[in-house]
Amino acid sequence: MVESVAIITISDTCVREPNKDTSGPALQNTVQELYPKAIFLTDIIPDEKGVIQENIIYYADEMNIDLILTTGGTGLSKRDVTPEATREVIDRDIPGINIAIAVESLKITPMAMISRAVAGVRKNTLILNFPGSKKAAIECFNIVKPILSHAIALIKGDAKEVTLTHQSIQKSHICPHEESNVDITKVAFRPRESPYPMISMTEAFSIADDAIKSWFRGFDVVGVEEGLGRIIAKDVTAEEPFPPFPASIKDGYACLSEDGAGPRTVRAAVTAGDAPETPLRPRECARVNTGAAIPPGADCVVQVEDTKLLSASEDGKTELMVDIIVPPTLQQDVRTVGSDIPLGAVLAHRGAILDAALAGVLAGAGVLKIEVFKRPRVALLSTGNELQEPYEPKLKPSHIRDSNRTMLRLLLREHGYESIDCGIARDEPAELGAALRKAFAASDIVVCTGGVSMGERDLLKPVLLQDFGATLHFGRVKMKPGKPTTFATCTLDGEMKYIFALPGNPVSAYVCCLLFVVRALRLATGLRPYEWPRLRVRLAHDYTLDPRPEYARATLHLASDDGIPVATLIGNQRSSRLLSACGATVLVELPPAGETKRIEAGSILTALITGRLNCSD
Repeated sequence: MVESVAIITISDTCVREPNKDTSGPALQNTVQELYPKAIFLTDIIPDEKGVIQENIIYYADEMNIDLILTTGGTGLSKRDVTPEATREVIDRDIPGINIAIAVESLKITPMAMISRAVAGVRKNTLILNFPGSKKAAIECFNIVKPILSHAIALIKGDAKEVTLTHQSIQKSHICPHEESNVDITKVAFRPRESPYPMISMTEAFSIADDAIKSWFRGFDVVGVEEGLGRIIAKDVTAEEPFPPFPASIKDGYACLSEDGAGPRTVRAAVTAGDAPETPLRPRECARVNTGAAIPPGADCVVQVEDTKLLSASEDGKTELMVDIIVPPTLQQDVRTVGSDIPLGAVLAHRGAILDAALAGVLAGAGVLKIEVFKRPRVALLSTGNELQEPYEPKLKPSHIRDSNRTMLRLLLREHGYESIDCGIARDEPAELGAALRKAFAASDIVVCTGGVSMGERDLLKPVLLQDFGATLHFGRVKMKPGKPTTFATCTLDGEMKYIFALPGNPVSAYVCCLLFVVRALRLATGLRPYEWPRLRVRLAHDYTLDPRPEYARATLHLASDDGIPVATLIGNQRSSRLLSACGATVLVELPPAGETKRIEAGSILTALITGRLNCSD
């Protein structure tokens, strides 16, 4: 397991102007997707050979960091000394990593020929040099990503992790020449109509819910800050009261209420953090600040506004006598012990989401660790011969850049779930099967986009059925967008795997991920209720209905009359037009067309709140 990563940006310019650094933070974000639980350390240092070596030695020897990534200083300028500095402090070099980076990078740009990066090991630390540009650093990381965990496990002597990796490779390996059971040659005999019945949304939700309820892998114990967004698995109770002492609610004077009104001798001030020990005597008071502990014996606080100064020292620095104008009452303006949180009180109930406020409550109560539900591992896989990676510089003929994985990865992260990127699978049965095996080995839930409609290269369903023996619970849903949405399960190596196969059109993938995938994750991780909350909205304009129920992306603005938010559908709602999801905070539920073909402006509808609710005036 990779537990710690250091990212060192090497650049005189970035040292002088830290805000200009782009490769370091960008690389950290990419690495964190692979190792979300690792500790990250970042630094910006000048192109000085000695400084570079000092930092590598410090992170490797003193900090015992698992992985050090440097960015910058690998080119041909006189200041580019990172390779020389690194080569002198490593114990062993790893030329294969450099060869792999060079081979793959040359496919992207000929400029890769002049990169002089070094890869090696110092003690128990893997050290890799990457170029200084944001794009190149991320490309290089993606090249080495498949072997990083295994390499670090070998370096650290983690026999268990090494064995698991070898077993995983053996289980998921498929020979590139292995034939699939799916025959794609008989194009003329492919189905002209879908063999899968179109079921209602209610039925689809019920089927998926029933299946995903069986997923349970226990609990994680995490730190309070680390657990932000996680679901509490066990009631958390207060092991100490809050406040732990009688505290003043106001700035004023701690008094004995039985003394009533009248003059008081003023004792030394008590400020927050002080621990007064001497009991308060009759006709005596102590000046206190808000939040400070009141002295023993005191049972009330009189605010400054209800007092009058009677005498003070000549220099005005010390109050000697004050007059209490208004008679105080018992416990006036005093927070008693445990008045906010009594000892044994439930701070967080099972099923609650750990948010910032709750984290503050737990921290204030001294709770450092909590038990949360484990989360399913989610893998993202795109399918299609026409797809290419977004970072590739030149668009190939008849190709498009794959936006779905980026969108879905960040959409899941918005809702608190990380995912594993399994790349793009071509529309070939054996290649698709190999990609699915890899995704299954790395995850519990596989989310695919593309390959589920009626085209001759829509192979996902037959591959799942014929090569994996999967059960297709549904293959079409009466909804727009997302009619071909498919949900399946299969068993591999004794474990149940869940597959959500979403349409390839970006908006369909976006909407169906919210409606099915995020819903399933909320259910699997213990969130109750797991359905999206709804609110009533007023439609801003006329709209022509579809024969299927439709989930339309919309923004809200506040109405001036009855307080019902007005929903404006975002532009063209075509399923391939991702711009119609940009800025959407709700999905408006539009009924199917029947006798009424068009719904009028002002109609009251329901909307699912799926984003950060933002109503404009």
